[in-house]
Amino acid sequence: MRTLFLPFLLLLVLSVLSVGVSAANLRSDETALLTAKSLLSDPSSSLSSWNASTDRCSNWTGVSCDSSKRFILSIDISALNLSGPVPPSLSLLRTLRHLNLSNNALNGTFPRSLAVLRSLTVLDLYNNNLTGPLPVELAQIPNLRHLHLGGNFFSGEIPVQYGSWQYIEYIALSGNELVGPIPPELGNLSTLKELYIGYFNSYAGGLPAEFGNLSSLVRLDAANCGLSGEIPPELGLLKNLDTLFLQVNGFSGTLPVELGSLSSLKSLDLSNNALTGKIPASLSNLKNLTLLNLFRNKLYGEIPEFVGDLPSLQVLQLWENNFTGSIPRTLGRNGQLQNLDLSSNKLTGSLPADLCYGNKLQTLIALGNFLFGPIPDSLGQCESLTRVRLGENYLNGSIPPRLFSLSELTQVELQDNLLTGEFPNTVGSSNLGEISLSNNQLMGVLPASIGNFSGVQKLLLDHNSFSGKIPPEIGKLQQLSKMDFSSNSFSGDITPEISKCKLLTYLDLSRNNLSGQIPEEITGMRILNYLNLSRNNLDGQIPPMISTMQSLTAVDFSYNNLSGLVPGTGQFSYFNATSFVGNPNLCGPYIGACKSGVSDSEVHTKRSGSLPNSFKLLVVIGLLLFSVTFAIAAIFKARSLKRASEARAWKLTAFQRLDFTCDDVLDSLKEENIIGKGGAGIVYKGVMPNGEHVAVKRLPGMSRGSSHDHGFNAEIQTLGRIRHRHIVRLLGFCSNHETNLLVYEYMPNGSASECMSAIAGSYGYIAPEYAYTLKVDEKSDVYSFGVVLLELITGRKPVGEFGDGVDIVQWVRMNTNSSKENVTKILDPRLEAVPMNEVMHVFYVAMLCVEEQSVQRPTMREVVQILTELPRKEDAGLKDNRSGSDMGDEGEKGSDEPPQAGPQTPPAPDLLSI
Repeated sequence: MRTLFLPFLLLLVLSVLSVGVSAANLRSDETALLTAKSLLSDPSSSLSSWNASTDRCSNWTGVSCDSSKRFILSIDISALNLSGPVPPSLSLLRTLRHLNLSNNALNGTFPRSLAVLRSLTVLDLYNNNLTGPLPVELAQIPNLRHLHLGGNFFSGEIPVQYGSWQYIEYIALSGNELVGPIPPELGNLSTLKELYIGYFNSYAGGLPAEFGNLSSLVRLDAANCGLSGEIPPELGLLKNLDTLFLQVNGFSGTLPVELGSLSSLKSLDLSNNALTGKIPASLSNLKNLTLLNLFRNKLYGEIPEFVGDLPSLQVLQLWENNFTGSIPRTLGRNGQLQNLDLSSNKLTGSLPADLCYGNKLQTLIALGNFLFGPIPDSLGQCESLTRVRLGENYLNGSIPPRLFSLSELTQVELQDNLLTGEFPNTVGSSNLGEISLSNNQLMGVLPASIGNFSGVQKLLLDHNSFSGKIPPEIGKLQQLSKMDFSSNSFSGDITPEISKCKLLTYLDLSRNNLSGQIPEEITGMRILNYLNLSRNNLDGQIPPMISTMQSLTAVDFSYNNLSGLVPGTGQFSYFNATSFVGNPNLCGPYIGACKSGVSDSEVHTKRSGSLPNSFKLLVVIGLLLFSVTFAIAAIFKARSLKRASEARAWKLTAFQRLDFTCDDVLDSLKEENIIGKGGAGIVYKGVMPNGEHVAVKRLPGMSRGSSHDHGFNAEIQTLGRIRHRHIVRLLGFCSNHETNLLVYEYMPNGSASECMSAIAGSYGYIAPEYAYTLKVDEKSDVYSFGVVLLELITGRKPVGEFGDGVDIVQWVRMNTNSSKENVTKILDPRLEAVPMNEVMHVFYVAMLCVEEQSVQRPTMREVVQILTELPRKEDAGLKDNRSGSDMGDEGEKGSDEPPQAGPQTPPAPDLLSI
């Protein structure tokens, strides 16, 4: 009996101890998580389920346990809009294997104590605001397999200790502020499969030759991170590598022959470097290659014939090199080719006939070469084709008759060639947005079918030999923004139907044989910027109402047979005589006194519009004196109210933990602390009691006694949640009923305005040309604005929601085919109440702004004018695809019947005012 009792007693003791340990563990884990929650700002209440009254394993958001519910194994609280520090209390979760805090706004440095989580296999902190050096202590976690620290603000060098992990498979350090050399010790990671170290980092030197020892490596992305030197030939040892991205660096020398040994390679991007020499013959062994990008280098020689024989090649971009010779004749015969760009080289010969053999070719760009011969007729049957850019060559023959009918085609550039024949008389394509045939030898009459290109935005036919009348069907081109028919032989009257092109900003009909009068209807084109009718045979008067066209910035009526008085008001008061010369019967202040044939009333009207200079001077002096008097009075008034205003109660709203109060902020408002002044307020530099430097921006006061902030509080709450490397961080704001003080982190190396205006340089807002030229201009800002409009329409972020390598612009194009009629496919459900004509109009403007080529984007002036020229539903002939109801038609303007009774809904918001 005793022998049975002792084992039973021992088992009972162990069970009690186990239950006790388990209960203690439960309390410890729960305490650790509740402590972590208390350190985090959670504006969306995403962690509201974390409370002691519920089961942490079953009910707590993002928490997963083992099957016994005794141990926490995983915490995934990614993308919950959390801010604050990475909670050190998480180090108490000793059984934790998976920790994902990515896509939040966590700040501060990485807590060293988390290195005690020795069971951790996955650590993901991507896309936060973490600072300081990369945590060396992570090298102490022996079983780590996945480490993502990208998209933060980590600085300093990559620790050499990161080369000691035995089981690591994934490392991402891209998108930080890392410097120094890349440690060769990383070459010791024999289990590593994916390594991402580029973008925003700026290393010294090149890639270590030891990377050739990464025998398991599948993907290496070291793009845009300041690397230099030669590409190590040891990379040819990576037999499992399928992706090698080294673009936008400073690599020099020749392409290593050893790259031909990468038998698994699918994507090779070495673009935008300083590589020289020829394409090595060894690359013919890359039978799995789908993408080959070598553009923007200094490569020369012929494009090897084997390039056309690569069986899997889909993307070939070799532009801006010095390649000579002809294009490989077999290119495209693999039936896989999708994108081809050979522009800006010195290629000769003709275009291969089989480029679209598999009917998958989407982009064909070969402009700026010395190509000759005809455009292959096979391109007219390439149903997949979206863009054709073959300008600036010596191509001859006629345009393939079916080319302009391809349903997916959005852009055709054939300018500066030797093309002959007529404009294709086809059914047209509603998706075609640009037709550029400038500077060829085309002739004949424009067909009426030109009105079928309902989606065309740019129609450039200048410097050809087109003749006959401009067809009235041109008025059907409702999306047209630029029309250049100059230097042809068009005759007859200017068709008044041109005025129906309400989005037209540029119209050039100069150097033709046009006759008759200038149509009065042109004066109704409210956003027209540029109008050139010079060197024709026009007669009659310049329509007086043309002076009311406030959008006009340039006009040219010179060398016609116009007569009468030149309008002198509105925009016409800024034009000079060069716009009107060559018209002997015109008169006005620019070109001489009017003859007796001009009525006295017209002259009197003109003169009465002008005031004597002496009178103008007196008016200006009077206004100046009034302004000075008013300013002095305002200063005395402001001083008298200063103490009363500041005596009011102040409220501090903080967007992170702050160790100072409004009183500390108010102490900074001294004359000697002013570091900037502007129309938006005064900026002071302040030092808080804890030594922290801040910038305090005092905004212009609200009306005295006003209790309404006109949306200020809501907007400033939004700004406070923004975390971006190029935007000064708003720490908080102090406010009373009359004054608002914004408290920013202090930026000693630049003004707040400089930092605040740099958002266009952030990933997702970057214009495509920046990746190749590293330069920005006004058109780059236009692109960024277009991205913002797409964010407004879709309700999505610019990146991170569409899969690897896809941003919001690419996603929108894929889902809408750039057609505004398909905007419902990407529309934010929250905007369903917005009138569809507004949505489509804003979408149209957005797609203009994000054109891939900067020259095709409008100016911001044009953007503003197009946005304000919202077409009416009945004018646009739109249909609301969400309900299927007819939203208006030219033939049916609507019904006079009263609407049926039904539930009352609030008015839809105005999308253009959001």
